[in-house]
Amino acid sequence: MFKKALSAAVAAVTLASAAPAAAETYTIRVLGGHIGTVKESNSTFFCPEHQMLVGRAHTGDENGTTTYYCGQIYVNDVRVEVLPERYWVRVNEPNSVYTVPEGHALTGRYHYGDEKGYTVYYAQVMRWQGKHLRIVGRHWTADMKESKHTSLSPTGEIMTGRYHYGDENGRTAYEYARVVVDG
Repeated sequence: MFKKALSAAVAAVTLASAAPAAAETYTIRVLGGHIGTVKESNSTFFCPEHQMLVGRAHTGDENGTTTYYCGQIYVNDVRVEVLPERYWVRVNEPNSVYTVPEGHALTGRYHYGDEKGYTVYYAQVMRWQGKHLRIVGRHWTADMKESKHTSLSPTGEIMTGRYHYGDENGRTAYEYARVVVDG
């Protein structure tokens, strides 16, 4: 009888320890950061350390001004780290589309020339306490006229991409998404 009761107790302990652990919950906030304005043509802009793009505005043609809005992500009130190595992609500006790779934040942009010029997008890997971060819920804004627009991320999201078609009177749209802790 004792052996049977011990066997049942061991089985119950084994089942209890094999049960999946409750998923850890995270509070993720995106706070505003640096704002910078540059001439669109032949200009480079980078967000400060540990910040990423959360918006962009542009007025005029290639000689007009572009304003970049940066932000910082906090998970459980601890700032997300943006690793220093920059990944970059060059695209021809008219008829271009760019989105960041998984786990990256859009952190800068360089533009050369007019609407027939090219743009370089810079992205960097995000980490929080050594954990990978993922991009979820990617979505595009409606088209805006490039020569007069402002686009800011919805609350709790970062900019993850941009497309542009045509000249300064052409269409521009942005991709935004949320960031979650992987695992």
